Amino acid sequence: MDPATEVFVTHRNLLFTVAYEMLGSAADAEDVLQETWLRWARVDLGTVRDRRAFLVRITTREALTQLRTLRRRKESYVGPWLPEPLLTAPDVAEDVELADSVSMAMMLVLETLAPVERAVFVLREVFDLGYDEIADAVDKTPAAVRQIAHRARNHVAARRPRGDASPAKARDALDAFQRAVQTGHMQGLLDILAPNVVLLTDGGGVARAAMAPVVGADQVTLVLGRLVTAASLRTVQVNGNPALIVRLEGEADSVLTVRIDDGLVTGLYAVCNPEKLARIGLETTVSRCPEELR
Repeated sequence: MDPATEVFVTHRNLLFTVAYEMLGSAADAEDVLQETWLRWARVDLGTVRDRRAFLVRITTREALTQLRTLRRRKESYVGPWLPEPLLTAPDVAEDVELADSVSMAMMLVLETLAPVERAVFVLREVFDLGYDEIADAVDKTPAAVRQIAHRARNHVAARRPRGDASPAKARDALDAFQRAVQTGHMQGLLDILAPNVVLLTDGGGVARAAMAPVVGADQVTLVLGRLVTAASLRTVQVNGNPALIVRLEGEADSVLTVRIDDGLVTGLYAVCNPEKLARIGLETTVSRCPEELR
């Protein structure tokens, strides 16, 4: 392996995760990595003092460009938009900070940040990069990056899940949902739903899904019961946390994840858009887990 390729492969997992956390799309993150590689392959390695930092800078700038394009695309998106679910290996959950940063709930919080704020938050809070290094990546001064990081940190802190949001709690909630579906008795699910729970279903205008958020435990239970009629359910590890993949006639129909606040489910996220399920459908069909986040 030539030196440029070896360095890129060594840091590929990091670069993918940076791009994914900024974009919320594994497919777009792969596109960013392709552009990063093309730019990296033209670099004279002898002029690069810190190769990891150089690659992170390229990836961040490419992701920022892509993020602005995605924002325009989301403006015309049909129905609620959710991040593309990412199948992760079990050991990702052992890294609590990483699992939290890629959780569906946190990815939605990151969506509320401006592009540069999102980049700064990811690089600083998730990967603990120095302010000087981040400044090079986002074309800001270190002083400006400190201010942006402070603002983004406060913004995220006000919106992130509260209390015990452990994988065990998520697994309990999904187990209750699975039992309710299999037995037809939904009371067990109602018991763990917050009264004002919100269900978001992302069909992208091509799959059956609610066109607006569904609010309230009774309404959410009713919609979920319809969503999984005649479906088979399988527990998987998605975005660092337990999730359910719903299959109809052997095909991936949706992926369901939860948000836990103070022991109750306050958010349910069902990705039904076939474009966002293509990757995870293939990976679960062939029974393998991707290694991007390992």
